[in-house]
Amino acid sequence: MNYGPRIETVRDKMKKEDVTSLFVTNTTNVRYLCGFTGSNGSLLLGADGAHFFSDGRYKTQAGEQVEGADVSIYGTPNEFGEGVRKQLGTEPSKVAFEASHVSVLKSPQSGDGRPSLEELETHFEGHELVPSKGWVEDVRKVKDADELRLIKSAAELADAGFAHIVEQIEVGKTEHELALDLEFFMRKSGADGVSFELIVAAGERSALPHARPTDKVVEKGRYLLFDLGCKLDGYCSDLTRTVIIGPADDRHREIYDLVLKAEEASLAEIRSGVTGVDIDKIARDIISEAGYGEDFSHGLGHGVGLDVHEEPRLSRISTDTLQVGNVVTVEPGIYLAGWGGVRIEDLVFVGAEGPEVASAAPKELMIL
Repeated sequence: MNYGPRIETVRDKMKKEDVTSLFVTNTTNVRYLCGFTGSNGSLLLGADGAHFFSDGRYKTQAGEQVEGADVSIYGTPNEFGEGVRKQLGTEPSKVAFEASHVSVLKSPQSGDGRPSLEELETHFEGHELVPSKGWVEDVRKVKDADELRLIKSAAELADAGFAHIVEQIEVGKTEHELALDLEFFMRKSGADGVSFELIVAAGERSALPHARPTDKVVEKGRYLLFDLGCKLDGYCSDLTRTVIIGPADDRHREIYDLVLKAEEASLAEIRSGVTGVDIDKIARDIISEAGYGEDFSHGLGHGVGLDVHEEPRLSRISTDTLQVGNVVTVEPGIYLAGWGGVRIEDLVFVGAEGPEVASAAPKELMIL
């Protein structure tokens, strides 16, 4: 990974906001800027240099992973504070911190891994603390070539996972059994892990957008929904397919074909300069005009990268405009309580000329 351009882009933001330093504590943002994958690390980004801090547990790991920053290992919070102040110097300066990753609890033992505001005020004594929001996340929206390669590989593995699990479906198997089989296959095939807790939803439970696997069994004449993704070198994929355990009736076909129509119509308009609201509206209008608007209960899609849910967003309340290098999902759905639901989701790269679909799993109606 080439971390230099990422850091320089963040520094440009720092200059515009007239701050001397940025203290990065969000673990995903720390990884993005210097490569460290541990659970306790922070990065003090200055106008000219960068300094990484962690505790003794990560001495070896930090030495192996951190790039583009000097490394300090501390034993106590006081040592950490001394190290920070040493890097900043004695002249008062403005230090931005990631406000959404700071706890308002006074106790440093809050248990959520975030520093407390009280701690920051102690460690940065003599300097002005300035809250910031989304500075690194804004840079993360646009993926570089290395990131796109990893996401593409993760998408290919998710496709392989779906192809595998389709062959394992049997009436009477439980959601739990299928989810475990699917996760094991992807891990065995090289995944770091799953992007999120896999969703396997049978029958009427397919109408739950965020269903989690249970002992519900696969039944004939019902939908079976899979929402799956994996991580490769930290980068995520996200894929949803819905199949029918035959026989299928006219209503099954109607709902499936409608969701597929909405998905393909909105996907075709993915390109730089189009807003998240506009893309969402394409799918939502198709579903609403067919009388199922109230049954499409979530946004159309979201960004994917080191996190499986990140910016930009495709929704009715999105403030994002797509750019070349964004990676987003397109995933309309219709959910009919007590009966079942359909969601179809592809992972898409925003190219200069339009969408580059990373997902290759078949979307035609599968009746098993």
